[in-house]
Amino acid sequence: MTTIVLADDHALVREGLCTILGGADDWSVVGEANDGLQALALVARLQPNVLIVDLMLPRLNGLEVIRQVRRRNPGTLLVALSMHANESYVLAALRNGAAAYVLKVVQV
Repeated sequence: MTTIVLADDHALVREGLCTILGGADDWSVVGEANDGLQALALVARLQPNVLIVDLMLPRLNGLEVIRQVRRRNPGTLLVALSMHANESYVLAALRNGAAAYVLKVVQV
């Protein structure tokens, strides 16, 4: 079972991700955070396999969360989630330890 913590300050985004990820038999969302400090605490306590983290979190931004989790919990795979397609954000996330960068894009 792959355990996942979601960190995004928008409840609707977390809800949508839980719905998508909850459809897989071998994945389980074990925690949700709405700010960076809460994300760090959940990762420390739950030791998830994956942290999906928004870059624009209150109290501690996602880049710093990625940096700290990489240092403290090197076994946790980090996925950056962002609405910013700017190359500088992508490179910063990857340099800080993210394994992937996923855009929040809505097609209308």
